[in-house]
Amino acid sequence: MVNESSENELFGRMNDADASAVLKGPCGDEMEFYLIIENNCITSIKYYCEGCDATKSCAETAVLLVKGKTIEEALCISAGEVKKNVKNFPEDHLHCAILSVSTLYRAIADYLLKQSR
Repeated sequence: MVNESSENELFGRMNDADASAVLKGPCGDEMEFYLIIENNCITSIKYYCEGCDATKSCAETAVLLVKGKTIEEALCISAGEVKKNVKNFPEDHLHCAILSVSTLYRAIADYLLKQSR
């Protein structure tokens, strides 16, 4: 499902992110998103997570769906869209797709709150 090797440039943490979020899902899996935003566009994004393969796949898929998008476009990404784009998605893991979108939204909220100060 997901490639966690050093070849996966999307996996990992960022020290200099403009925004970030960490959430723990109801299953105990944890997900982190880190965003660099320039001119209202997500120019760089990374994820880090600990959990099942479905959680990892959903995180990577959400990142791929929003990289290069505007904040407004990223806020239109749904758990259903993540689910649709994960190959061989296990039907009993919808909470993983919800966790990925929730973490993304929380990171965007972090950015927007910092901008409003």
